Amino acid sequence: MPHFRPVLLAAALAAVPLATAGPTDAMALPRPVAVPAPASASSSVATTTTHSHLRRHVLPTRTRVRRPSGPTGAPRPAMKYHGGPVMTGPIHVYVVWYGNWAHKTRRRQILTDFIANLSGPRFAINTTYPNRGGIAVDNDVTLAGQYVDRYSVGRSRISDDKVGDVVANAIRAGKFPSDPSGIYLVLTSNDVGKPGFLTQYCGWHTFRRVGNTAIKFAFVGDPTGPNLPVCGAQRVSPNGDAGADSMASVIAHEVDETVSDPELNGWYDEAGEENADRCAWTYGRTFSVGRAKANVRLGSRSYLIQRNWLNTDQGGCVLALPNP
Repeated sequence: MPHFRPVLLAAALAAVPLATAGPTDAMALPRPVAVPAPASASSSVATTTTHSHLRRHVLPTRTRVRRPSGPTGAPRPAMKYHGGPVMTGPIHVYVVWYGNWAHKTRRRQILTDFIANLSGPRFAINTTYPNRGGIAVDNDVTLAGQYVDRYSVGRSRISDDKVGDVVANAIRAGKFPSDPSGIYLVLTSNDVGKPGFLTQYCGWHTFRRVGNTAIKFAFVGDPTGPNLPVCGAQRVSPNGDAGADSMASVIAHEVDETVSDPELNGWYDEAGEENADRCAWTYGRTFSVGRAKANVRLGSRSYLIQRNWLNTDQGGCVLALPNP
């Protein structure tokens, strides 16, 4: 496996209460930021602490997110491009249901509905991240395949490398194609033990080579249980399943970062933050769905999803690409 560029997320924004956002959330479409020359390879990026040899970019738990330094409300500079690839063209999401998902059909349906409807105004925020040729991330995401894996690498203390093995083995077994335009999500059931999950992070993404293809993949665990607030904003949810809705928010975060920084050498800033990091655990304007809060409607469902960074001259954390 190749050497991965070390990346550590130092999330920029603290968790905020669920409340209607102020006037700064309503934005006119500003002028897109031009792609700068690739940054030097010696730019300051810290090393992750892992439970294996794999380098990956993590979303810290809500209790570990740190506030940015500097004056409150000060504008932040645009994200920087470091010369690596971004995911242009149609994006295919493949889901590995790892663990005990056989009887969780409702939970699975909430998440497959979410992934199948990702394309739209919110995902279009990622179109503000072009490659060195000026070709941007495409607003085109499809759910391309699913596969149930019942504990092929165990059910306790699953290492990061083993998560990668789950994906590589599924490809080699013909469960999924080896797709350079794919994002492979390993979604673990809540009985799977993963060191770091619910104590340090809620999800992460990285890549590894399978044959000649750079395979992009991410881990997202099911936080259902007493520690759900560590990775979920509310115990009630728009879809009647707080664990599934919490996973949807983390999936959105990891997919946003994967398309703009798939090989950990694309778009990130001096602190090592990727696009969605700057908006981690913030939600903007919300509306009520029963006793729960939501901020987007995708397909026939409502979700409470973390915002993403609009990388323009007047960029910021938004829920959708503003209309021109």
